[in-house]
Amino acid sequence: MQRPTAGTEGLRRANTGAVLRALRRLGPSTRAELAKHTGLAKATVGVIVADLEAAGAVAEEGSRPGVRGRPGRPVVLRGERFVALGLELNVDYVSAVVLDLAGRVVSSSSRPGGTSDDLRELARTALADHVGAGCTLVGATLAVPGLVRGDNRTVAWAPNLHVTWAEVADALGSLVPDQRIEVSNDANCAAYAESHHGAATGAAHALYLTGTVGIGAGIVQDGEVMRGGAGFAGEVGHMPVGDSTALCGCGRRGCWEASIGLHPMLAAVGMTELDTPLRTAEAVAERARTDAGVRAGLDRVGRDVGLGIAMLSSVLDPEVVVLGGYFAPLGDLVLEPARRTLDERLASAVQVRPELRPSTLGIQAAALGAAEQSFGPVFAGERDLTA
Repeated sequence: MQRPTAGTEGLRRANTGAVLRALRRLGPSTRAELAKHTGLAKATVGVIVADLEAAGAVAEEGSRPGVRGRPGRPVVLRGERFVALGLELNVDYVSAVVLDLAGRVVSSSSRPGGTSDDLRELARTALADHVGAGCTLVGATLAVPGLVRGDNRTVAWAPNLHVTWAEVADALGSLVPDQRIEVSNDANCAAYAESHHGAATGAAHALYLTGTVGIGAGIVQDGEVMRGGAGFAGEVGHMPVGDSTALCGCGRRGCWEASIGLHPMLAAVGMTELDTPLRTAEAVAERARTDAGVRAGLDRVGRDVGLGIAMLSSVLDPEVVVLGGYFAPLGDLVLEPARRTLDERLASAVQVRPELRPSTLGIQAAALGAAEQSFGPVFAGERDLTA
């Protein structure tokens, strides 16, 4: 039998990726529906589905009732056979998410800490508990609060983290020795998660803001992250916005995150940090119910949040801005003054104020997005599940 050429093999993988993407987007679908959605011949779809079913990636459901003629049997993604691991290493916490092929979260966990040892232990637990016999890990991605080069491997700058990247690579490499662990910016990962699973679902143009010790942004258009020429797009925390005298972790004064990051927020309300940004913000929100001074401090932070969003909105014109991390538990305590400032600062009445929404994914947003990005080669047809 003649061996397939690289061209035909590449086409087969691309077509398989198209079918997998359609199943993830549409849910259970008949072969005829998949053919219509992908533009592939029904016979081609039939061959692809058969291969995926043999690999344990899809399964047939019962025929649909009430359909005239020969009823189609919907095909559905099977999640349990293939999973991806998403991790986040941040200043004061680590997170891990295991996601399956169907987009279901198999496990999600966070714990205080910010060292390579903390990350390794959490990753080891996630893998041991949820990636066992009969389950294939298709990829792993680490989200970090810093600039990551376009090779998805090199951390070029992460001023708020104090780790040795060689140690991080060694720690994770020992857990998944047969996998290359990708590295991505935490805001980009969280933005990707929000656009596929959270508050920005269905929005064509969205901006995500982290709310941790540092402030970063992820820019999403039509479901894809915009990374810029060198991969560094979204480093908004160091824009000169807010208090021009405030000292930033990067060593300069007047950076946006020096006015609205977790630590300046706590200084504004006179409270101390707990073990994670979310628990800290929950405590602040609770105090704000009875303390006018805390509400006034959050109002000042919200105005600085709105000031930066107004600048970004004039440049990027997002339809939705999602505020993650510590912003989410504070909700309208920060979002209302941000909205007022945004209204005041937009230059023209014809500009549409983006809708400001709190994140719905919690502290694991970046790890979830990292796991979702690990499936990228599968849905792009670059990783063959049927091999």
